[in-house]
Amino acid sequence: MFSRLFARSGLFSQVIALDYSENMLQQCYEFVNQEENFPKEKIVLVRADISRLPFLSGSVDAVHAGAALQCWPSPTSAVAEISCVLRPGGVFVATTFIYEPLSFIPFSRNICQEATRYLGSHFFLSERELEDICRACGLVGFNKREEWTLYNAIRYKTQIRFTF
Repeated sequence: MFSRLFARSGLFSQVIALDYSENMLQQCYEFVNQEENFPKEKIVLVRADISRLPFLSGSVDAVHAGAALQCWPSPTSAVAEISCVLRPGGVFVATTFIYEPLSFIPFSRNICQEATRYLGSHFFLSERELEDICRACGLVGFNKREEWTLYNAIRYKTQIRFTF
């Protein structure tokens, strides 16, 4: 969705839609082909692992991860790889669910995290954990905008922005 939006905007000379899921890339391909006057020359579809990006160090201007961080097996490895491929001054923008423990319930974080692992759900980081990972990987300039959801007392960040 976002890749197509970015390509249509005319603000970018090239947009790379990257996903590990072949099905997601196929769906993007079908949407691009169905849309009239879509600038197909501005979008490239790439199947890759976020922890092993197929780009040279310092070669990418910006990375947008749309509601993906909580799906990555190793957010630390992924953010380190993003930091590596970003050019100096490059931007990493992400949307993700953020876990905020209910402080009035003792051990709520441990219980909720164990439940999500047991049920096979996604692992949600706290805002502090995410910020620490990004800073450890060389990303600075943390800015955020948030929206609240009722989904299991988890906050949804509409934008987390770091620069390298």
